[in-house]
This record gives sequence, C-alpha cells and structure tokens, in this order.
Amino acid sequence: MSILKKILIVIVVIIAIPLIVAIFVKKNYEVERDIVIDQPKEEVFDYVKHLKNQDNYSKWATIDPEMEKSYSGTDGTVGFVSAWDSEHEDVGKGEQEIVKITEGERVDFELRFYEPFEATEPAFMTTEAIADNKTKVTWGFSGHMDYPMNLMLLFMDFEEMIGGDLEMGLQNLKRKLEK
Repeated sequence: MSILKKILIVIVVIIAIPLIVAIFVKKNYEVERDIVIDQPKEEVFDYVKHLKNQDNYSKWATIDPEMEKSYSGTDGTVGFVSAWDSEHEDVGKGEQEIVKITEGERVDFELRFYEPFEATEPAFMTTEAIADNKTKVTWGFSGHMDYPMNLMLLFMDFEEMIGGDLEMGLQNLKRKLEK
C-alpha cells in the first residue's frame, strides 16, 4: 500500500507543478513589425485599408493558392469580412473583419480562427508620415491564452513565429507599393 501511495503522490506532483507554474505565466502576447515605404501616407493607407489587397502581400494568403475565399460587405469599410477555408494546416479556416477605421491612420481587424484551432484575436495596421514621400507602416497582432493553456507561452515564441510572417508581408507590401 505504501508504494501505491508514493506513486499517487508522484503523479499528483507531476500534474500540479505545471498547473502551479501556469498561474505565474503571462496570458497575453503582442507582436508588431514596421517598415518604411517610399510613398505618400494617403496612398499607402488607401491600399492597406482594403482587406482584399492583403492577397497581394500577406504571407498567409500565399501559402495555399487553392484556398477558398469569400467576402461580404464593402471592402475598406467597417464591417467588411474576408473569409478563408483551406485544407493546409498552416492556413486552416477563419475570417477577418474590419472593426474600426481611423481614416488615414489606423485599421483595426478582428481575426476569427475556426480551424485548426478556435480563437478570436485583434490585429491592426497603422500608417505614419515620416516625410512627404515616406510612410511608416506598422502591422500588429495580439493574442490571449487562458489558464492553463498559457503554459504554452513558455515554449512558443510568437515573436519569432508571427513576427517573421509580418515582416515578410511588409516587405511584399513595400515592393508592391514602390513599383
């Protein structure tokens, strides 16, 4: 009986340690990248506020050329929704909605992922004139993981995972707009 009791105690400790650690691990993360584009701010903003244009620069839009896309509403306005459905595990199924536009400055999106996991997270793009023909574009994404799943934040580097994709998208945007 003593051995069974010791085994149970070891099992409880093995389960309890990660759960206790997760109490102290952050639950939120943010990733931002920016780039300077040699074009006037108005031109850059008018391009990035249209979700359909992300097909021309977002890394995620190019992963699966066979993905199904659908749209509802008027692009470049609050309420416009861009949806996707892909068999590719890095793309999955979801939609993105424009939830707020500060004209000439910022577009806020709500990303809703359905597959391969469910989550709703905010994202944004901002434009800032740094000279007559130079615009700084910032693309950001934030997320949240509830307890005890937030323990995964110790092992997942969103800065690297998402940051590289944002950087690639911004490089593509720069090439597209500077042609």
